[in-house]
Amino acid sequence: MKKFEYIITERMGIHARAAGMLVKEISVFESSVIIERNGQTADIKRLMALMALGVRCGEKVTFLIEGNDEETAAIKLEAFCRENL
Repeated sequence: MKKFEYIITERMGIHARAAGMLVKEISVFESSVIIERNGQTADIKRLMALMALGVRCGEKVTFLIEGNDEETAAIKLEAFCRENL
């Protein structure tokens, strides 16, 4: 299992467009990807679950990646976060 934390810098947080891009980016991987915020979790591959977390700018989230391609998925996810969130 891979795990990393990230502080959201996008001023609108994980809004609809960013969430859609994130789901699209990670859906190509077999691994399970979970995002955690303040004790609440969501499957990143489920857009509505991700949006329901209501992640805002300045909040710390934790990503948990587990599966056969977790290494590659974690690298892509970290890069995506730095560029878009």
